[in-house]
Amino acid sequence: MTRRVVHLTRQCTLIRNSNCIPWRLFCASSSAAQIPKKVPQFSKKGRIFTGAAIGLLIGGGAYASTVDEATFCGWLFSATKLVNPFFAYMDPEVAHRLAVSAAAHGWVPVEKRPDPPILGIRVWGRGFSNPIGLAAGFDKNAEAVEGLLGLGFGFMEVGSVTPIPQEGNSKPRIFRLPSEGAIINRCGFNSEGIVVVAKRLGAQHGKRKLETSSAASPTGDEVVHGGISGPGILGVNLGKNKTSEDAGADYVQGVHTLSQYADYLVINVSSPNTPGLRQLQGRKQLKDLVKRVQAARDEMQWGEEGPPPLLVKIAPDLSKQDIEDIAAVALAQRIDGLIITNTTIQRPDTVRNNPVSLESGGLSGKPLFNLSTNVLRDMYILTKGRIPLVGCGGISSGEDAYRKIRAGASLVQLYTSFAYGGPALIPQMKAELAECLERDGFKSVSEAVGADYR
Repeated sequence: MTRRVVHLTRQCTLIRNSNCIPWRLFCASSSAAQIPKKVPQFSKKGRIFTGAAIGLLIGGGAYASTVDEATFCGWLFSATKLVNPFFAYMDPEVAHRLAVSAAAHGWVPVEKRPDPPILGIRVWGRGFSNPIGLAAGFDKNAEAVEGLLGLGFGFMEVGSVTPIPQEGNSKPRIFRLPSEGAIINRCGFNSEGIVVVAKRLGAQHGKRKLETSSAASPTGDEVVHGGISGPGILGVNLGKNKTSEDAGADYVQGVHTLSQYADYLVINVSSPNTPGLRQLQGRKQLKDLVKRVQAARDEMQWGEEGPPPLLVKIAPDLSKQDIEDIAAVALAQRIDGLIITNTTIQRPDTVRNNPVSLESGGLSGKPLFNLSTNVLRDMYILTKGRIPLVGCGGISSGEDAYRKIRAGASLVQLYTSFAYGGPALIPQMKAELAECLERDGFKSVSEAVGADYR
């Protein structure tokens, strides 16, 4: 028995060194267990399950010690496919909180493999290792920036962040439509507020800067990707409080408090779950708001790189005139970019037979793809490609991302497909996108931007 305990302890060491997440649980149970006087009797199923679990851990540790880092990294991402289905049995918001917590504590795989060079793109003077990002709404309160960027996203966006903490709308407020690959939410800008988010971003900013400065300097021929505080680009999405009577003041407060930590800022005027918010997309309202927020940003002191770019996130539920008005304001006010689009209040034919579609709120996921891509196309044509566009809405594969890029997007964002597909979706999408570009003879993402309408 003593020899067996020693053997298991050695296996714990092997698994721990492999950086495999479950080792803590396994080691805790092994080391804490003193040799009992009587060995408890387990059922046959219990013994089989325990033996299989121990075998998997020991085998995983042994496997990790014999393969290269890239292969093991791929194995870890693939292994998340085994865990992800369990989230479907949880309440959607509980599952969401658990996913954010896992990323915040480092219980997710870290992408060690370099992105294909063909995926690199430069936007707003910043180098993106790939154009695939995580949309706002997943990490609303900047709890897991490092963990989520570590999954291999080219960029991510926290928020929406409101000046004053608010609970959002009553629960339940998130509803799955799994057969349609969609989600309906009516969260209503639930946020811990800019003070809490600023503290988190400040701590993470300092840590990432320190890690970057201690890392080896790139060679002269090496392309540098990343933002103001290290690898990965970080966007901050700003929202207004539900009871606020001065939306502009809320966005200005967000700029003053959070812009120093952001590679780019977003004015969110398109959530369908905050009363009156979408009215800010009107021509005069949007022009006045953008001018006020730009002035607040520009009055701050900035270094050589200058202030962070300012983007506006718009809705898919816009008339032709609305789209033309927004394009005119974007060009006249020299808005740095547009995110196209937020969720929709429409219910396309593909979801109408699902009783969940009767829930109020914004619909995201696959049914939104065509609607949002049409707005993206129109905006690219109207702005003549002069403004960087971020395609968002219904992207669930590398081919979808490629279609957004050809319609005018320089960058793309995921949310719903990531919630369903988990970490394994990210390397899969990057590989598919690189294949699409090579297939059609493009040497870079930038060459393909707007290719269908140039």
